[in-house]
Amino acid sequence: MTSIAIIGAGRGLGAAVARQFGREGFGVALISRTRDHVDALAAELGAEGLNARGFAADVRDPAALTAALADAASALGPVEVLQYSPLPHRDFMKPVLETTAADLQAPFEFSVQGPVTAVRQVLPWMLAEGRGTILFVNGGTAVQPHSERAGTSVAFAAESAYAQMLHETLTDRRVHVAQLIIPGAITAGDPRKDPGVLAGTLWTMHRERTGFRHFAEPMDA
Repeated sequence: MTSIAIIGAGRGLGAAVARQFGREGFGVALISRTRDHVDALAAELGAEGLNARGFAADVRDPAALTAALADAASALGPVEVLQYSPLPHRDFMKPVLETTAADLQAPFEFSVQGPVTAVRQVLPWMLAEGRGTILFVNGGTAVQPHSERAGTSVAFAAESAYAQMLHETLTDRRVHVAQLIIPGAITAGDPRKDPGVLAGTLWTMHRERTGFRHFAEPMDA
C-alpha cells in the first residue's frame, strides 16, 4: 500500500480529500500542527473503514515536518501523493504599505520553506519508482496579488514558481506536479468549491496528470 500525505489536514478540504483517496485504497496521513485535531479526524475516518493516521508538525519547522513525513511512510506505506494545503495565518495578510521585510519571513517559511522541505522528503521514493503526484493548493492571490493581503500574495507567488519549476523538471521522470487555485472561500454546497467537489477535482488531477495549473472556478479579470 502507498499513502497520501495531506499537509494542513482539516475538517473541510483535508477531510474530503482523505475520504476521496482513502476510498481508492490509499493510506491517509493527516499532518497538522495540533496532534489532538488530527488524531480525532483519523479516528473518525477509521470508523468509516479508512486507514488513516494523524501526525503533528508545524510546516515552519523543517525537522518536525521531515519527521512527520518519515513516520507517515513507515506507518502507512511510501508517500505516493503529497498534498500541500495548509491554511495561511491571518497575520500574513497585512496591507502592502504596512508590510515590512520582517513580516515576510513567516509567510515564506510557510509557503516556500515548508513545501521545499516536504517535497525533498518524499521525492526520492517517487523518482526511484517512476511515479507519484505532488499537489499544491493555493488561494487566488497566488496568481492575482491583492494589496490587502501582501504576505500571502508574495509568498504564494513564490510557491507557485517553485511548483511550476518542479512540474517542468519532473514530468519526464513520471512525477506529476500540479496546482489547484481556489479563488475565495471553500464553501459547503457550492457547485465548484464544496470540499467534496474539490476533492474530486484533486483526484482527477492525480489520475489524469494533465497540465500544471487548474482553477476551481474562473478568476475575475
